[in-house]
Amino acid sequence: MEYAERLIDGPDGRVIEVATLGSASGTTVFVHHGTPGSSALVRWLAPLATSGALHLVTMSRAGYGRSSRREGRNVAAVVDDVRTVLDALGLGSYVAVGWSGGGPHALACAALDAPRCSGAWSLAGVVPIDADIDWTEGMGPENLEEMALAQEGGPRYEAHIAEVGAQFATATADNIIEIFGGLLSDVDKAALADDGARGIFADAMRHGFADGWRGFFDDDRAFMTDWGFDPTSIDAPVSVWYGDADLMVPPTHGAWLAAALPTATSHHFPGDGHLSIITNRSDELLADLVAGSGGARP
Repeated sequence: MEYAERLIDGPDGRVIEVATLGSASGTTVFVHHGTPGSSALVRWLAPLATSGALHLVTMSRAGYGRSSRREGRNVAAVVDDVRTVLDALGLGSYVAVGWSGGGPHALACAALDAPRCSGAWSLAGVVPIDADIDWTEGMGPENLEEMALAQEGGPRYEAHIAEVGAQFATATADNIIEIFGGLLSDVDKAALADDGARGIFADAMRHGFADGWRGFFDDDRAFMTDWGFDPTSIDAPVSVWYGDADLMVPPTHGAWLAAALPTATSHHFPGDGHLSIITNRSDELLADLVAGSGGARP
């Protein structure tokens, strides 16, 4: 299976770290990694690329990995970078897939880059902070602390993110489960049981902090403010995937998206969590992507 990494020139003199996986003749799927994360996480999605039907393209969001920071960015700002990456690779139409904190960024593409982006998949993705739900109810203790400080902002929050970033910067297959602590349900711990898959996951987390913790900080700040678009106005199809055993993004987020987005199709898996919804459902996700992305060609 073809895997490649490169750096490309981005807007405003920035650099964007890019990775691709799978046959370039397949349907273009732009993958938005979680929070935190990096472009290296695409290797964790290898089952989606083995058939040759999909060409996975991803980048480290601004401030993660080797991608230059874009201070003060909102969620909508990601669309400029996606367009830059696809243009540099000579790719046209696409669908967007976002996992966790990548979910809002996939929705941004569907909202602001249509018709080039013909649809979006939100996998355990978060909702706007002003949605009519208790945004943090059901989250594990680490997320409760982080989100409370994120809403407060200021030096205490920055110190907290710096501390968490220092932990992720040491991530290995041996300690990644410990680093996530109370954010992993039993089914998510089981999703990391394979040594190879756990190593890929840990490497991607560690690489996200190669140049510091500001990408993580900027993601959180973007979620705590206006996204720069209204997800309920999306005209393109949106596939919403979520599970009930998720301590990072509780199922209330997925349920809200499924109900509030007029074009949404709900895929609710009560027994799955934040990680297992990908590892346990890769065949179903591949089938859904192939069926729903027929119009997105290279």
